[in-house]
Amino acid sequence: TNGMFSDEVFIKSLINTVIIVIGSVPIVVLFSLFVASQTYHQNAIARSFYRFVFFLPVVTGSVAVTVVWKWIYDPLSGILNFVLKSGHVINQNISWLGTNTGFDGIIIILLTTSVGQPIILYIAAMGNIDNSLVEAARVDGATELQVFWKIKWPSLLPTTLYIAIITTINSFQCFALIQLLTSGGPNYST
Repeated sequence: TNGMFSDEVFIKSLINTVIIVIGSVPIVVLFSLFVASQTYHQNAIARSFYRFVFFLPVVTGSVAVTVVWKWIYDPLSGILNFVLKSGHVINQNISWLGTNTGFDGIIIILLTTSVGQPIILYIAAMGNIDNSLVEAARVDGATELQVFWKIKWPSLLPTTLYIAIITTINSFQCFALIQLLTSGGPNYST
């Protein structure tokens, strides 16, 4: 019988999707936690600005985001090639959505569109951490790592679980982005 599991294109797309999920979820969680912890200690205006900047790709339509990234990655007139050539990082234009770099380019786009909501959630969760426990631990001589690991991290675990789940779901829903960018090519590499 000719089922979907005997279709090479389906198997390739399934493997690519699993790689995207396994690769992007831990990166989104760690990056969002890092940015949120750095942003949380800013004043209210700076914190609001950073939340806006990181959340903007989430509320922008996926087609608009894809069009902007397609322009950034364009091999002939893309801003990425222009900046890298101007900075003498590369000598000639690179096809960012080509066979060798297309998959990485898509993961970068997914990361930029996936970190907004987790950052907002982590900032909110950090506001619920009991500061008296943090101050008591510091008075007792705890290092910043010990304060994070013993006090802050247990408070952030429920948020982290939720973020891991929504990021996993979002990563599995990457078809439209890939279809608009590369149509799965070149040679089904994406």
